[in-house]
Amino acid sequence: MMMDILSYGLGTLVAFVVLFWVAYIFIRDITQKKHGVLRSYPVIGHLRYFFEQIGEYFRQYFFSGDREEMPFDRATRSWVYRLAKNEGGTVGFGSTYDLHAPGALIFVNHPFPVLEEERLPTPSLVLGEGYCRQPFEARSIVNISGMSYGAISAPAVRALSRGSAVAGCWMDTGEGGLSPYHLEGGGDLIMQIGTAKYGLRDAQGNLDPERLIEVSKVVKAFEIKLSQGAKPGKGGVLPGRKVTPEIARVRGIAEGRDSISPNRHRDMSSIGDLVEKIAWIRDLTGRPVGVKTAIGGWRFMNELAEVVHRRGLEFAPDFLVIDGGEGGSGAAPQALADHMSLSIDEALPRVVDALIESGLRQRVRVVASGKLLTSARAAWALCVGADFINTARGFMFALGCIQALRCHQNTCPTGVTTHNRRLQRALVVEEKFQRVANYCMNMNREIDMIAHSCGVRHARELRREHVRIVQASHQSIALNMLYPYPEPAARVKAA
Repeated sequence: MMMDILSYGLGTLVAFVVLFWVAYIFIRDITQKKHGVLRSYPVIGHLRYFFEQIGEYFRQYFFSGDREEMPFDRATRSWVYRLAKNEGGTVGFGSTYDLHAPGALIFVNHPFPVLEEERLPTPSLVLGEGYCRQPFEARSIVNISGMSYGAISAPAVRALSRGSAVAGCWMDTGEGGLSPYHLEGGGDLIMQIGTAKYGLRDAQGNLDPERLIEVSKVVKAFEIKLSQGAKPGKGGVLPGRKVTPEIARVRGIAEGRDSISPNRHRDMSSIGDLVEKIAWIRDLTGRPVGVKTAIGGWRFMNELAEVVHRRGLEFAPDFLVIDGGEGGSGAAPQALADHMSLSIDEALPRVVDALIESGLRQRVRVVASGKLLTSARAAWALCVGADFINTARGFMFALGCIQALRCHQNTCPTGVTTHNRRLQRALVVEEKFQRVANYCMNMNREIDMIAHSCGVRHARELRREHVRIVQASHQSIALNMLYPYPEPAARVKAA
């Protein structure tokens, strides 16, 4: 009897609390002035915002087709997952890739493809050979693009570091500085010099020569970042809630405060300043020095070639990382992410052609970046003229990313971009580093497979005539017709 009375009393109390809560929400909704829906439909109007919030997550599972979703569709993500798990890229009953859609890639199969015994290993290329004391021999076509410790978690950096060492690819540190986790795997590292000089700055925020020399002992090259595809003209932003004590130490900034990079290097305001800085860092450290930038037109490349012609080849960057406007693993203002800088499809041919025309193609290696996370897109970039491919989001998928679109909120459910220790438990380094290695090695293997099908012995022999691009008329045209190879100019003088 007593239990019945207690249960009745508890039920009445719960009902009263719920009623009070609904009444409070009702009064608050009809009196607030911010949301029109809630003023007209108090309480139930919240369902509209709830469904709007969860809609983007449900669409990828229940409503979007395999080839419809953005920024990456389900077919692409599943393909990366299979490569990372070493499950192969074989499908049955035909492809869902639309060969008639404008922009579709069609490789030109050779009637007599290269036999297995005729194939050659894809050769490595050397960055800075003849122009620095310690050139860098890069072995892998596919490499890890810049992702800062801070933007991604410590377990993610550790897994990438160990995986890159197994696969033989390089890992770009991103602009957030060099952490102990980058060094864990012992692989090849490229140290990015961002506009805030994180990890390389003195007390005033300027490049510290002593720190450059110290870091040069453990990295293979330096990369001056002018801009990135996600937000050209805007510096990086790491919210204060993600600036942990360790990240603050690595970057040389205050803990718990927003980490905001300037939108450009304060000590570089012209191409002349840029090439002077390149030559100075190279001479100081003995390492190759390159530049990462998004491309908005012809001006940058034309001015760069003109200045190098005037000053000599020792002032040229050893490599250029060209980031397309569709690139970017980090958070960015939508206005810039949607509308600023050329896509890699247009930027890469412009850069390669400018280097050929100016006689700099053999001096400067070209790295392409921007949604090049499938073997077909990577092979397209090689056909255009790239030497290497960088991808960030491809390796994020290999780590287990599910495209939850929470990278900037510190709530990543797979542990890739969060510093919440509970959520980081989802990313088991001992498992994921092997998936990183698998993805890289299988990408290189499939790129070679495409090359052999095109009738060449290895991937570096791919040329523009080996791929066709579907036009708006649904007819395809060879890439060398869209972008004919220009006539090379005379070589510029050496020092």
